[in-house]
Amino acid sequence: MSTPRRPRLKSITPTPDGPPDAPQPEGTTAVGAPKVAARKGVRTACDPDPQQGDGRYPVAWLHIRAPYGATPSATSTCLCGRHHTAVGAPRVHALIADHTAHRDNCPLRAPREGRPAA
Repeated sequence: MSTPRRPRLKSITPTPDGPPDAPQPEGTTAVGAPKVAARKGVRTACDPDPQQGDGRYPVAWLHIRAPYGATPSATSTCLCGRHHTAVGAPRVHALIADHTAHRDNCPLRAPREGRPAA
């Protein structure tokens, strides 16, 4: 009677034949490593982010695709929930005008204070 053959799988690793690795001493640092780096901390971690920007962020996007020789299309998206698409040159031009008008009427961009009641 023979032993069954092992399936040939890539994930099976061979059993090591040699002795195990030598135990590493504890409490020693690597050569050249600072011994008090954790107590000092990283200086830049407490500094304010130098790339904060000026407080502006995108609210609405107008994406126009007009490949040469093909039908143009456009997508207008806003964080207020507005999402419109158009296919064909006349509808794309109308969507561009509608997107431009939406900038003045968007509840996320237009301030509420000082406006007359509707």
